[in-house]
Amino acid sequence: MSAARHTFLAKPIAAIALIALAQALFYDQWWGATLGGFALAWIVALVVVRRDVRRSGPALLALGGAVAMAAVLVDDPSLLAWVLFWSAVATAALVPRRGIDNAAIWIVRLLAHGTFGLAQPFGDLVRLTRRRVPSQAASVARMLAMPLIGGGLFLALFASANPILADAFAAIRLPSLASALPHFFFWSIVLVTIWPSLRPARTVTRAPIAVAGPSGLPRVPTGTLVLSLATFNAVFALQNALDIAFLWSGAPLPGHLTLAEYAHRGAYTLIATALLAGLFVLVALRPGDAATRSPTVRGLVILWVAQNVLLVASSILRTGDYVAAYGLTELRIAALAWMALVAIGLVLICWRLIRARSPRWLINANAIAALAVLVAASVVDLSAVAATWNVRHARTVGDAAGSLDLCYLRTRGAPALLPLIDLERRVKGAALQDRVTFLRAQVLESVERRQADWHGWTWRNARRLAAAKAALGPAAPTPARARYGRECDGTVIPPPLPAPPPVSPPASPLTGDVKR
Repeated sequence: MSAARHTFLAKPIAAIALIALAQALFYDQWWGATLGGFALAWIVALVVVRRDVRRSGPALLALGGAVAMAAVLVDDPSLLAWVLFWSAVATAALVPRRGIDNAAIWIVRLLAHGTFGLAQPFGDLVRLTRRRVPSQAASVARMLAMPLIGGGLFLALFASANPILADAFAAIRLPSLASALPHFFFWSIVLVTIWPSLRPARTVTRAPIAVAGPSGLPRVPTGTLVLSLATFNAVFALQNALDIAFLWSGAPLPGHLTLAEYAHRGAYTLIATALLAGLFVLVALRPGDAATRSPTVRGLVILWVAQNVLLVASSILRTGDYVAAYGLTELRIAALAWMALVAIGLVLICWRLIRARSPRWLINANAIAALAVLVAASVVDLSAVAATWNVRHARTVGDAAGSLDLCYLRTRGAPALLPLIDLERRVKGAALQDRVTFLRAQVLESVERRQADWHGWTWRNARRLAAAKAALGPAAPTPARARYGRECDGTVIPPPLPAPPPVSPPASPLTGDVKR
């Protein structure tokens, strides 16, 4: 058998093995650290069947990142960690056939890889069926035809004459179509996920991808740039002056406007404004242009970028004030991280202009910053960070019910377990104590139930559960019995009000009889 045919056959065998592994790990089961185990098996299969991946330095570097994200999936699986793992595996599969030029083009290539990969296994199957069956395979088929047909015929005759064989064949139950379809659908999902990395589509690896840049746009005259930048600086100075007066100095706001309302209203709008400002600088000013070499233009650009960075800092402060008033959530943490990325991007745009860096440098620098933030977000448990912050910053422990969203803590599940135990220790008042104890008991039971099944076990929840049991001790408090259930925040639902007695109709004034 030739090396090419051996390599081709290894890929379907690897795909079948991975599908069987996914069936055992995930079908109709919880997923936990098993997701990281499957990710590691995928990496091994890719290295075994792809010789070009083993011989490519950038591919091996990408596989190193994939192994790191697989470890994150073992510790605490999440959608973000899985997306980063898939991106690393896809990069390792594509980079031997198409080198990395810049991050923007590579992102487009990864999106094309994921899109065309949905049809790749079925296209390969069609191409395979169109080929001429090798003579050896045809000879084997002719050789096996008579034994199989004859053996089946004699076995059927013996079954009709032997009740033991007849009962054995009658006990065989083939799966029904209704039960086979979900399995086939699951196998198809796994196949279209893993197959493109084993056999990347030629459309993705060979077709050049171009990302349009600002070079084709008309040049902006220097006079227009100076007037525009001077106007923009004046407008931004007004907004920044108001933020300094009220946000940074803490001066009282006019009217009935609260600091939380002032902070929440403009945070995201100002970020959009900063993005538009960065886009203007990126498009209108290019390294090497006559306008860029002008000291006036460069000074106005640096001043404007500095004002935009101050605007982003004010947006971060606005969000911080809003969090102090209404609590921390994962989305608000993500918003703060996004604002920091916008500030970094503005500084990089300015640096590119001053140092005459290429567009490729700017794209890759921003991509590295974004990747660092995403990797950090996949490793850090943002739900646990939000829950811990909310518990520790409740206005008063005795009034935690009024300053803490207990429903939100309950929906966080396992990440809120340790913060709830901390709250349970410090809370005051029997009613509030019972509510927190109920929520903690519910979350603890859910974590224990999931950890008891090896499919849903995760390393992070194992550490969390051990810390919880050590903190609670052998005699953990139990919530009071609630006959009619509880609300999402643990409040006991009171019994329904008794039905009012029936009202008798009034008597007739003449006869004294009751009116009918």
